[in-house]
Amino acid sequence: MFHFIFSHFCSLEDDSDIPAIAKYFNTKGRYEEVNPHLIEDILAVNTSILQPPSAQCQQIHLTAIIRHGTRYPTTKSIKEMQQFYNIVQHNASGEQSWLREIQTQWTMWYTEDMDGRLVQKGVNDLKHLAVRLSKLFPSLISEEKLRGGLIKFITSSKHRCVNSTLSFKAGLTELWDMEFEHAVNDALMRFFAQCTRFVEEVDNNPSAVAELDKFKEGPEMKRVKEKIADRLGVPSSVIPYDMAEAAFYLCAYEFAIKAVNSPWCQLFDEDDAKVMEYEADLREFWKRGHGYDINSKSSCILFHDAFSRLDKQVTEAVTVQIGHADTILPLLTLLGFFKDSDALTSTNYATQTQRSFRTSRMMPYAANLLLVLYDCGGGDLRLQPLLNEKPVTFPGLTDQKASMPLYQDVRNHYKDLLNGCDFETECQLLKHPAV
Repeated sequence: MFHFIFSHFCSLEDDSDIPAIAKYFNTKGRYEEVNPHLIEDILAVNTSILQPPSAQCQQIHLTAIIRHGTRYPTTKSIKEMQQFYNIVQHNASGEQSWLREIQTQWTMWYTEDMDGRLVQKGVNDLKHLAVRLSKLFPSLISEEKLRGGLIKFITSSKHRCVNSTLSFKAGLTELWDMEFEHAVNDALMRFFAQCTRFVEEVDNNPSAVAELDKFKEGPEMKRVKEKIADRLGVPSSVIPYDMAEAAFYLCAYEFAIKAVNSPWCQLFDEDDAKVMEYEADLREFWKRGHGYDINSKSSCILFHDAFSRLDKQVTEAVTVQIGHADTILPLLTLLGFFKDSDALTSTNYATQTQRSFRTSRMMPYAANLLLVLYDCGGGDLRLQPLLNEKPVTFPGLTDQKASMPLYQDVRNHYKDLLNGCDFETECQLLKHPAV
C-alpha cells in the first residue's frame, strides 16, 4: 500500500550527483547522508532495529521530536552568498571548467525573501518521515488512533516548522483520507528564545563563542582560505572568513535543496570540508551543546514534557513535536548524548577527529529523536530511544538491556533532573554571568 501511493517519491541517485564532501555539511546536510539506504528507497524501514526483549512487548506510546525539513538559507546567509558570488564574478581568473560554469552559466537564484522558508525537498522530508514512522510503529501511528484523537501535533510558530507539520500530516492524509489539528507551542519548541539567562549569557553574548572566533583566525581556517583563493586566482585577502563559509554553503544548500553537485563544491577538498565542519560544530558546541550548562538547562521544560507524556501514556498514543535544531540539540545535551572527554576548542582540531559531537551525523534536516515506550506485561515498561531512526543508548545505561532499558531505570538515571531542572529557576538571569 505504501509503495503504491508514494512510488513517485522513490529515486536512485548516481554517485556523481553527490558531492564528495556532502557528509560534512553539518546542520545543512540532507537526511539521506545520515541514512544512505534512503537514497535508493526513501520509504525503506528496518523493523529489526526494534527488538523488544519478548514477543509479548507492545508499543504503547511514541514521542517524536523532529527538526523541520530542508529550508532555504536565511536572509543573512543569502547576502553573504551574494557577496561571494560577486567576488567570483568580478575577480576570479582561471580556466577550470567548473569556474567557467560559475561565471558564465550559474546565476544567483537565491533571493532575500526566501529567508529560511521550507523548500519542496523539506515538504517531502516530512511526508516521507511520516510514512516511514507509520511503518515502524503501525500499532501507534494508525487510522484508528488518528480518528480517536490519540495522535497530537505540536509545532514551533516559525513558518518552516508549521509547514513541516502540515507536510507530516499530509503524509498521513495520503494514507488515510482525513484531517486533524495541530497546536502551536513556542514555550516547548522555542524554549531557547524564552530562557532569559541563555539569551543574555550565551545567545546574545559575543564572548560566549570566543573559541569559534579564535578558530576563524587560526591556521586551519587560514589554510582553507588560501586554498580557495588559489583555486579562484585571487589574493587570499579578498576572502574573509565569512566568505569561506558562504562558499561552503553555496555548495551545501544547492545540494540539499536541488540534489545538484554544484560547481561551488569544487572550491573544497575533503580536508577543507572537515575544517568547515569543525567550525560549525564549535558554534553549536558553545551555543547549544556542552559548552555551557545553561545551553542544556534551557530545555528543562521540554525534558519534563517528554517524561510527563511517557508517564501518562494512556492519554495519547503519539506526540509529534516539530521544532528546530536548536530544540533538539539542547535536549540531547541534557540527556548526556555526544559528550566527548575534551571540550571542542580553537586549538584541538587535530585531536578531535574522532569526536562524537558531530552535527553532520546527528542534526541533518528532519533530524528526529524518538522515544518509544513498550509494555512487556506485568508492569515491565521499557523505553527505546532512537535518533534519526537508529537505536541509541542512554549515556550511563550500558548494561545488556541498554538498547531498551526498563523505563523505571531511565527515570532513576535522570532522577536529579526529574526532581529539579526547573525552567523558570534555571533561566533566571544571574548577577554573575557564567561566561
